[in-house]
Amino acid sequence: MSTTQQSIAGELVDAIVGRDFERARGLLDADIDFRAMTPNRIWEAEGPAEVEDVLRAWLADPDEKIDSVEATAPMTVEDTQRVGWRVRGRGADGPFVFEQQAYLRETGGRIGWLRIMCSGTRPV
Repeated sequence: MSTTQQSIAGELVDAIVGRDFERARGLLDADIDFRAMTPNRIWEAEGPAEVEDVLRAWLADPDEKIDSVEATAPMTVEDTQRVGWRVRGRGADGPFVFEQQAYLRETGGRIGWLRIMCSGTRPV
């Protein structure tokens, strides 16, 4: 996602697409309200470091090779921004794809509220 005036949501996607988890952590408010859902788990994290750990768990799995992470089209719903990314890779069962959509709200120039939903890994 590239815009002339980059939003914090766009910065988050750029960090995730680049798998720069430290940069993603730096965009989060110290009191981040974070929850996420993947097909087999509900995730909660307290503080930016724990959110970074969740992102790493999703995108740095040693049993899978991530080939690409691509941004999806952003959208705004009043004070809530929606951004997402599609991940393509290969695992023991062959090529796969999954998509995650994030809804976020800013607090003082940082992300203070973040919800992420995952489609689950799908074979290609």
